[in-house]
Amino acid sequence: MTAVRIYFNNIWLALSSIAIGMRITMSHLFVKSVTTQYPDVKLKMPERARNRLYVNIDDCIGCDQCSMACPVDCITIETIKSTPDQDLGTTSTGQKKRLHVPVFDIDIAKCCYCGLCVPPCPTECIVMTDVYEFSEFDRKNLIYNFSVMMPQDIEQARAKLKKAEEEAAAKKAAAAAAAAAAKAAAPPAAPPADKPAGAPPSQQPSTPASDTPGQPGKS
Repeated sequence: MTAVRIYFNNIWLALSSIAIGMRITMSHLFVKSVTTQYPDVKLKMPERARNRLYVNIDDCIGCDQCSMACPVDCITIETIKSTPDQDLGTTSTGQKKRLHVPVFDIDIAKCCYCGLCVPPCPTECIVMTDVYEFSEFDRKNLIYNFSVMMPQDIEQARAKLKKAEEEAAAKKAAAAAAAAAAKAAAPPAAPPADKPAGAPPSQQPSTPASDTPGQPGKS
């Protein structure tokens, strides 16, 4: 391609690009503009809009999947194991709850609204809503606490778990001590019987001597 042809080709590309842009501009130039009277009138958000997070704590099983998926670590979860005598109920999906969730905090000021925390949840208890008006003057108010456990309930659950763990450790130690005592009380194993006086000694199969450097093998 000659220099002159390249020159005119560049001019054509520039003019065509301007024409495309002006066509879009002209299509909006003669259309009557409509101003939305916000906040009295609000635009309808798309169905899959990603805004403020919400957690249905009654369905949370404390699996920590959402926290691990979060790329900015804005979700904090703490759990306490339930004891065998406790029944925490089931979720709306029929999954049995085995963990207390004393802490489920979301720092929405850190959230990047990526939505990665929603798909891993096995009970679908965490969702992204269409709420986008939640500005605050104090950043502390942007930390949402979804746990409903009272301080006394948390202490009671921890005390129950500690007692259950101590009882299980005591049972394990007692079982180990009983096994050691039974082993010590068992009679010693009988020594092997002596061979008769006239019995020939045991014969071990002989292996042929292998040739080594400097020593000729037997012929």
